[in-house]
Amino acid sequence: MRTILITGPGGSGRTTVAAATALEAARQGTRTLVLSADRTDSLGSVFGVPTGATPVEAAPDLTLWRPDAAAHFRDDLVAFQDRAAGALELLGAARLDAEELTPLPGAEELALLRALRDAALSEAYDLLIVDLPPAPGALALLALPEELRRYLRRLLPPEKQAARALRPVLGRLAGVPMPADRLYETAARWDVELAAVEAVLTDRATGVWLVAEPGPAGADEVDAAVLGLALRALRPEVLIANRVLPDSGQDAWFAGLAAQQRKALEEWQGAYGTDGVHSVPHLGRDPRGADDLAALAAPAVNPSPAPVEWPVADRLAEDGVLVWHIPLPGAIRDELDLVRRGDELVVTAGPFRRILTLPSALRRCSVNGAALRDGELRIRFTPDPELWPRGM
Repeated sequence: MRTILITGPGGSGRTTVAAATALEAARQGTRTLVLSADRTDSLGSVFGVPTGATPVEAAPDLTLWRPDAAAHFRDDLVAFQDRAAGALELLGAARLDAEELTPLPGAEELALLRALRDAALSEAYDLLIVDLPPAPGALALLALPEELRRYLRRLLPPEKQAARALRPVLGRLAGVPMPADRLYETAARWDVELAAVEAVLTDRATGVWLVAEPGPAGADEVDAAVLGLALRALRPEVLIANRVLPDSGQDAWFAGLAAQQRKALEEWQGAYGTDGVHSVPHLGRDPRGADDLAALAAPAVNPSPAPVEWPVADRLAEDGVLVWHIPLPGAIRDELDLVRRGDELVVTAGPFRRILTLPSALRRCSVNGAALRDGELRIRFTPDPELWPRGM
């Protein structure tokens, strides 16, 4: 299945672009599902069809779905209480009833990730379009599966499960219950579910579209989003310049805005290429209904994008080092930070951070230095003589 993740600055028209793209794809006979992360029914307002927890058909070959985060949160917490009943009783904790549960921050993100996984595994659709939250929230959402899996592995290491037979004995010696099998089974189930979501996000058939209004503010937010995506080994498949004003027939006030937009468009085309920027016209009103969506002329859904490469260059013969190349367009040298922790590398670029697992060859090396050149972070690694195989 082809998956398109759409995000951008708040108020940039992400939902409208998602709706227009989905409608055009459906009209061409592509079985399309639009998945919305909005609390309010902005997607339904565009189509004139209410959306909610149950997928609804908005047009032939076009389905809309807005998951119910509250219901997912209640079901998950009630199930967790059942699995952790022994530990809760030990702590003297009182159970919570489903009726008194209110979703906590993060519940919507988890509900959307679960829905994304279920939709991607479905054979009922050919195209999945995900209307993500504004860019800062979308970047945190894309990072969530990997980070949660890392937390699970640290808190409940899989290798510790080999000692299950000893837990009753250890419990008697320590005087407190050891983690029950259900706890490890729950962690394993969560890890499998998160891995399925991560596989969708990193699949070659998954692309990211950025939507922004051309102008100084939009340009700054696009630069930040591109950097955040790059740290996740993603790049925008297309940058959609939304609500572009016409060039003629305007008074002086609108002419100034149009000139500002043209300048931003030229800069984007210089940075991302003319094929990488798609302009969507301003209709002079909020788009509503199929006719308005068709008038927007949304970009076509192209084949799967080329994956982002993070190659390790072998320069052992020349300089005695290996160099890991990580594209980070827009990164600023003074806002970059690297920390080596065992087999992991903590990379901070501006407001974004990611903990990377080192490729196997680099785990046997020490960090020798790093440089930022032409929007690419190049990290030098020197082989550790005690760990590096002889003759390599």
